[in-house]
Order: sequence, then structure tokens, then C-alpha cells
Amino acid sequence: MSARTGAGPVEEAAPVDPDYPVTPVPLHARKSFLSLAVVLLGFTVFTPTMLAGAALGPAFAFGDLLLVILAGSLILGTYVALLGYVGARTGLTTVVMARYSFGHGGSKLASLLLGGTQIGWYGVIVGTIGDLTAEAAGWESYGAKAAIMVATSILMCATACYGYRGMYWVSAVSTPLILVLAVWVVIRSLDEVDGLSGLLDVEPTATMAIPVAITTVVGTFVSAGTQAPNWTRFGRTGSQAVWACLIGFLIGNGLMILFGAIGAITFGEGDFVLVLYNLGLVGWGVFLLFGNLWKSNADTAYAFGVAGAELFERPRKTPFVVGGSVLGTLLALTGVQNHLVDYLGLLGTFIPPLGGVIIADWFLRWRRGIPEGQATTAFDLRNLAAYALGSLAAWGSKAAEIGVPPLIGIVVAVLATVALDRSRRDRAGSAGSGRRATTGT
Repeated sequence: MSARTGAGPVEEAAPVDPDYPVTPVPLHARKSFLSLAVVLLGFTVFTPTMLAGAALGPAFAFGDLLLVILAGSLILGTYVALLGYVGARTGLTTVVMARYSFGHGGSKLASLLLGGTQIGWYGVIVGTIGDLTAEAAGWESYGAKAAIMVATSILMCATACYGYRGMYWVSAVSTPLILVLAVWVVIRSLDEVDGLSGLLDVEPTATMAIPVAITTVVGTFVSAGTQAPNWTRFGRTGSQAVWACLIGFLIGNGLMILFGAIGAITFGEGDFVLVLYNLGLVGWGVFLLFGNLWKSNADTAYAFGVAGAELFERPRKTPFVVGGSVLGTLLALTGVQNHLVDYLGLLGTFIPPLGGVIIADWFLRWRRGIPEGQATTAFDLRNLAAYALGSLAAWGSKAAEIGVPPLIGIVVAVLATVALDRSRRDRAGSAGSGRRATTGT
């Protein structure tokens, strides 16, 4: 690849894996803007996101609720769009870009964090499908739930193994249907409160601080959004990636939160699947659940597949997609969906600063392109320190319930990267001056 799009040379021979998990995506394999937008919108139209909206809905008047959702979605969309831009310019996944920011060895931290959390989420989603489908069908036996989990996991795993194309077609078919169904339920919800005017008149029944509310919106997808380059690297230009990310993470994610909030305000329930159950539409509820989580979990499997390829430095993602899916399914069969969510939320605090370092480091050092054959150090201690500072700030913010922890982690990581890079440049400049002085004598 040229230095302009830059992340090193591209082999002329046909790649082992058509999704290029550890090498730059060549220009001939790049996708259209529509393709990117469909995949990213399908990624964020995710029914569990509505649970975040359900927590917000009863706590605010409707006008204030819209402002909170807009603020959080702008923060999330901007962060992901910047990362998506870097992904399109380099043609690399998040974990491979981490090699240039954290060093060849340091990038393994990114692979473990991003891949490990995704395996956990995969298990949570597979387990959730098994539990809710069995509940809808009235099946009480563990064997029935286990069979559902295994069957759906196989389907999701196969979609992820098929790669970008598989996720595109699943998103293209299921996302419009899910959105139409969601809008229809919103209409039914408005009937419960005598229309939009009735919704505007509903008084809050709970309380929530605005920083906590914005954190809830940002936190819905900030960890998954850190892996947006896994898909935007297929973009033909950086601007295409930016707009596709804004459509997915600002509009798509924001709408799902809004839908969940409306469901909570009108029905006292933010999960549209359960709203459909309450309306007596069990079949549609199962359809919404399965179609939505199928495409989202295929994205999850893809993410831990490319993370595994980087971690073990292999050219193919498929073995790691399969291995991670098996592990995630085993976690689901043990009931991980009932215990892991808080743990994954804690890890989510430590993931956004990774993206902050990568964004800042790329604009500081690599925006003109990574020279062909560019070697990286084993560990970039400055950027690892910047990441540690960002993570510490996010954790402290969360513990003290001050500010928006994901945003604080990202901002501190960016500022620390800039400051430590300046010390890197000053030291390099001093060394250069010393060599010139020695030569002059």
C-alpha cells in the first residue's frame, strides 16, 4: 500500500483470508459508502441498547430526554467517526493499528482486551436468545434452552466466518425490517398516552443526574465502537468512513435509545421484545430478537476473530472465530448472561482510552502515511503510559461518579499522548543537536 493510505506493502498474490485480518485492505477490495453504512447501522440497531433508553425515559421530561440522547450520541458518534477515519486511511483493524501506537508486544494488550470482552458479550447474547426464546415458547427444560443456544451460535459463527459480505447481507435484510417493526411499536406506544402531545405531558417518575444519563448513552456502544475500524477499513475514503460511522453510531444508536425510552414511558418496559410480548405478538417478538441479535453477534464474532489473528500473528481469522464462538457458547451454557454484564461494563471503562491513544498517535505521527516496511518497537512506553493515565482517569471518574467516565478516559488519553509525544520530539531534537555539535567540533 502506498504511503498515503499507508500501512505497509501489499502482497500481489491472493490473500489467504479475503477479509485481510492482519494486513491492509487493498484498494481493489474496498467497498461503497452504502455498503459501509448498512454494515455499521446493522451493528448499532441492537435491541439491548433500548434497555439504556428504558433507564433514561422515566427520569426526564421528553424535551430534556432528547437533549441528553443528542449530547451522548454526539460524543459517541464523534469518537467513533475519528477512529473510523483512521481505519479507512490505514486499511487496518483496531488491533493491528495498535501495533504502531503501543509497539508489537504492547498491541497484545489491545487484542486481549478487545477480543476477550467480545467473547464475553457473545456468550451473553447467545444465552439471552436461549432464555427468551424458551420463555416465549413455554419450554422449561434446560435441554431446550441449550439446543437453541448451540443452534443460534452455529449460525452466527458461520456468518462471521463468511466475513464482511456475510454481515452485509444479514444487515441489509434484517435492519430495515427491525426498524419498521420498531417504528410500528412506537406508534402503538403513543396510542397508550394519546399521541405525541400526551407523551410531552408525561411527568418524570424517577431521577437521574445529567452526567450519569450522558454516560449511559455513551457507554452503550463506546467499547464496541472502538472496533469500528474493523469495518471502516473497507471504506474507499476517510470521509465515507466518517459519514457511515455517524449514521450508525449517532443516528442508529440514538434511535434505539429513544425507542427504548418511549417504551419505558408508555408501557413501563424498555425492551421492545417484551413490549411485543405484552401486546400478544410473541412471534414478532422472537423474530425481532433473533434477527437483531444474529447480526450483532456475527459482528462480535468477527471482532474477536480478527483480534485472535493479530494476537497469534496468523493470516486467517476463521480459526479464531470458531474457537471464540465455542468458548462463548460454553459460557452461555453455564449461565454467563446472568453474571458477566457488570464485569464487562467494568472492562468497558478501560477500552475507550485505547481508541483515544490510537487517534492521537495517528494524527501526530502517521497521518501522512506509514512508510513501507516501517518497524515498530516491542513496547511504546510513552503511549502505554498515556493509556494507563486515561484508564485511571476513567476508573476514578466512575468510582467518584463525577463526569462522563468514557469521555474522560478518552480525553485524558489523547492529552497524555500529545504531551508525551512532545517529550519524544524534544528528546529527539536534543539528540540531533548534540550529534550536529559533535560533528562540528
